[in-house]
Amino acid sequence: MTTEHAHEPQEQTGHTLSGHTRRRFLAGAGTMAGAVALWPAGTARAATGKRVAVLGGGVSGLSAAHELAERGYAVTVLEYYDALGGKARSMPVPGTAAGGRADLPAEHGFRFFPGFYRNLPDTMRRIPVPGNAHGVHDNLVSGTEALFARSGGRADLHFPLRRATTPPRPGDLTPGWIRDQLLSVLELGTRLPAHEAAYFADRVLVHLTSCDARREQQWEKVSWWDFIRAEEMSEEYRTVLGIGQTRNLVATRAEVASTRTVGRVIIEALLLWGLLGRGMDGDADIDRVLNAPTSEAWIDPWETHLRSLGVEFALGTQVREVQYAGGRVTGVRVSDRDGGDERTVTADHYVSALPVEHARGTWGPALRAADPQLARCDALQADWMTGVMFYLRTPTPVVHGHINCLDSPWSVTGVGQAQFWPGRDFSRDYGDGRARDCLSAIISEWDKPGILYGKTAKECTKEEVVAELWAQLKDGLNDGGKTVLRDEDRLGWFMDPAVTGLGGPDPQNREQLLIHPTGTLYNRPTARTRVPNLFLAGDYVRTDVDLATMEGANESARLAVNALLDADNSDAERCEIQELYRPPEMEPLKRIDAVRHRLGLPNTFDLG
Repeated sequence: MTTEHAHEPQEQTGHTLSGHTRRRFLAGAGTMAGAVALWPAGTARAATGKRVAVLGGGVSGLSAAHELAERGYAVTVLEYYDALGGKARSMPVPGTAAGGRADLPAEHGFRFFPGFYRNLPDTMRRIPVPGNAHGVHDNLVSGTEALFARSGGRADLHFPLRRATTPPRPGDLTPGWIRDQLLSVLELGTRLPAHEAAYFADRVLVHLTSCDARREQQWEKVSWWDFIRAEEMSEEYRTVLGIGQTRNLVATRAEVASTRTVGRVIIEALLLWGLLGRGMDGDADIDRVLNAPTSEAWIDPWETHLRSLGVEFALGTQVREVQYAGGRVTGVRVSDRDGGDERTVTADHYVSALPVEHARGTWGPALRAADPQLARCDALQADWMTGVMFYLRTPTPVVHGHINCLDSPWSVTGVGQAQFWPGRDFSRDYGDGRARDCLSAIISEWDKPGILYGKTAKECTKEEVVAELWAQLKDGLNDGGKTVLRDEDRLGWFMDPAVTGLGGPDPQNREQLLIHPTGTLYNRPTARTRVPNLFLAGDYVRTDVDLATMEGANESARLAVNALLDADNSDAERCEIQELYRPPEMEPLKRIDAVRHRLGLPNTFDLG
């Protein structure tokens, strides 16, 4: 590894599809009217005899392929990169291995599996891993606390993430009890004036007891910033309860983030019900990560299992256009990633599982006219949320969980990863033996000036971004008389090569994250389209989880597969959809609110 060098992945060749190269596989397929069929005529097919092309090999695409293959469909996944997993995949840092070790592991950003995820964990249980009774799911481990790091010498807050040891008994979960708990937490971890803490607790109760219609018709149109009246409150209030709950966690600015999404997923599902152990994945804690680099612990076993089910993969393939004629999708025009070898692939059904910013570019005018919801996807927004991996000489776990640098202008979060990999000795297994830890840090705010150069992240070169990010991490962690991060410990770094042009006139990020400004819900499409053989999967599709997450990607894939099964009049069992937890104690209050909403009255707890 070259010290302080950004290693770019090198092009790899010879990726196989069941023993054949991708090019040989596609070239060997039968042709019809100039199209390349995904399966040669006369070859043995799965039980249904139906072929499905899944466009995209990220979490949604692999989830769809998994469900379809289990139900007897012949599936081929078309993937842009030379490896599966999309933003969730690990990336080896080329040229860093020595002495029989693997290359240093890298990633787009750290993976986080909150306890309220239930659909994705179900899939993970069905991915076999030798020695694991519950498959990949057994590779999840819990973080025990979160660190809310403050700069300027302020005391940091170590917040325990284990579920409450004495949760309320059924029937005891009342608005008054919830309000008291919120006030206790805010008093412990912040310097909020008492009246501001009380106001925020009351706003949480308003959302908690709002009926679905009010959430969708009123709170979806109100920003989180306005809902909690952040502009009228102290800087502490805005930092902790505004920015800290939106920009730092999901890359959406509080000033525009939908109250429905922030309130329902982050405040309720992640924090409130997570800490109370309600609606969780079994006995899961609120914060879970994998026990090895993502591809080793999850994506590679998944690929192995899908291949055993007969799923084929066409890697290095770019989807150019979903072709439409006569009321149906007739094929998909694809090419190699570099634009060569253009061809058309055909199947019986098509599941578009590309990220929305790439999917909508494949929908031509005729297809958009066939289903207007496709055109509405142009209004969906994505933003940058990209990480840097720091490789360190000294084990530096910082905290047994995630770090949130609340005062950082670039909304920095991070996690020390090697501490969660009990089966790995970092210096023995990776790189050249010098690195003993890796700190994965994420920048969620790319458009505000930093503390080192006074420039936004997009205005900085990659080297300047790394230096600025390191400075902001130290600003949050190295205060109060302690030194957590030392410059001499930093050996090198890695940033996803999907980010290009930094410091120039046109910075680009091919792997952005869907964000949730007000009104986003109204433009999110359903998994079923008006085109009978086209289905949509991806975290932009309308799901119950309502947030750009791996859980949303998995849930959308299940919805797409169910819609496909319906279109096929299939007798196969439908995919189970597990929705977000709804505490029964709140339902009577929601029913009252439904009446008040129909009458044009505010929520009972909404005192202005």
